[in-house]
Amino acid sequence: MSTPLRRDELDLPLVVTHLMKGVVYADSHEKAWRHLLPLQAQVRDYVGVMGLTVVVDEAEGYAFLRSKPDDEEEDGKLPRLIPRRALSFHVSLLLALLRKKLAEFDASGAETRLILTRDQLVEMVRMFLPESSNEARLVDQIDTQLAKIADLGFLRRITGQEAAYEVRRILKAFVDGQWLAEFDQRLGEYAAQLGGGKDTD
Repeated sequence: MSTPLRRDELDLPLVVTHLMKGVVYADSHEKAWRHLLPLQAQVRDYVGVMGLTVVVDEAEGYAFLRSKPDDEEEDGKLPRLIPRRALSFHVSLLLALLRKKLAEFDASGAETRLILTRDQLVEMVRMFLPESSNEARLVDQIDTQLAKIADLGFLRRITGQEAAYEVRRILKAFVDGQWLAEFDQRLGEYAAQLGGGKDTD
C-alpha cells in the first residue's frame, strides 16, 4: 500500500486535467488516483463552476466527470461541456448484454476482471441479430460496434492477447438495473419484429 500524500503534495491541476481527458482508473492512472481520493471535495468545487460533477467509485476504482442535470444548471443556460451521445440500437444491445454478463460474473465471485474474447462477444450478440448468410460481414459489423464501445470506455483491448477485451466496471455507472429492465422490454419488441420471438433472458 502506498504512503498517503501530505496536503502540500496534493496536485489539483493533475487530477482535473486527467478527469477532463476521460475516465481515471485506479489501476491504470495510479498517480492521478492517489491525488484524487483526498481532493474529492476540491475537485467537486472546481468542476462545479463548469456545470460538471465528479463521480468517484472507490470500490470499483474509477472516477469520471458528468454534466449536472439540467435543472441544477444556473438558469438552465450553461452550455454542456460533455455532450449527450445517442447510441445506435446495436451499441445499446451490446452494452446491455455486457452489463448482464458483468452482473453474472460478479455473482460468481471468481475474479475481479471480466475478460471476453472476440469470439465470445460475437456469440453473445449473434442470437439477437437477424440471420445472415454472410458470416464475415456479420463479424465485421460486430467488430465495428466493439470498437465504438471501446472508444466510449466500456471495453479495453487487452494488450498482448489476440482479440480479447476487458469489460470496464464503469459500465455499471451508466447501465443500472432500471435501464436494463427498460432495455429488456425494447429487446423483446425487437425480437418480435424479427419474427423470432426468442427468449431474451
